Amino acid sequence: MLKRIVFFAMFAFAPIVHAVPPSTESIDALLAATKAERNVDTMLANLEPVMRQSMATATKGQPLSPGQMRALDAVRAQIVQAVREEMAWDKMHPIYVQIYQETFTQEEIDGLIAFYRSPAGVAFVEKMPVIMQKSMSIMQSRMAPMMERMRAAAKQAVDESKAAAPAK
Repeated sequence: MLKRIVFFAMFAFAPIVHAVPPSTESIDALLAATKAERNVDTMLANLEPVMRQSMATATKGQPLSPGQMRALDAVRAQIVQAVREEMAWDKMHPIYVQIYQETFTQEEIDGLIAFYRSPAGVAFVEKMPVIMQKSMSIMQSRMAPMMERMRAAAKQAVDESKAAAPAK
């Protein structure tokens, strides 16, 4: 009976035992195949115009003095610089390695590398920036109506809470 239990346990837990964490070298190969560094650099390069557009949307219809404009520009520049520093590849790379090591097995990383080095994988990687750009454009167009709905809901909640408040 004990032999059967040991035999069963060996087969039941074999996949766990063989789930070798991926090596840093293989993760680096995957990150290179997916052009992860280029994607981070592109995202950081696009940050300034995205922030400029977001601030323009946020202040839409509000006249701003030259001093207010300078203050907004200074805040935007500080935010962009902070994000660029914190999201730079040299800081992000170790995080990617850790996450991939905690998430994937060596076998899975090897399979991903094979895919991303295949013609379909290369096409996927090359076309992903276009997909992201189109997605961002669509999302930005949807953000304005969504923000307006959120503002209206917040205003309604404030108005209702004022109406429900006991008179003094």
